[in-house]
Amino acid sequence: MDIEDWRRKIDDLDRKLVKLINQRAQCAQAIGQLKRNSDAPIYEPDRERIIFENIARENTGPLSQVQLRQVYERLVDVMRQIQLEEMAPPPPEQADGTELEPND
Repeated sequence: MDIEDWRRKIDDLDRKLVKLINQRAQCAQAIGQLKRNSDAPIYEPDRERIIFENIARENTGPLSQVQLRQVYERLVDVMRQIQLEEMAPPPPEQADGTELEPND
């Protein structure tokens, strides 16, 4: 394979990764909604430890354990932000059911 073949392969893998990351984000949103309704904490260190153990067990390289963990630390951080957004109270509504503007 030449460089263009490898780049096409990377582009294809990126398309697949985007779909999977968005599916993971949808799961994080759903969990955020459940946490909002149950007052569960966003940050759960035991759950994150399990995630990192799972990925370490599956890792066959060429990424080192440290490199893969760095990728996942960022991913988990973004997913936690999604959950925080889900837990935020909905914006106030006007009498007609539309959201109020910040300066209203």
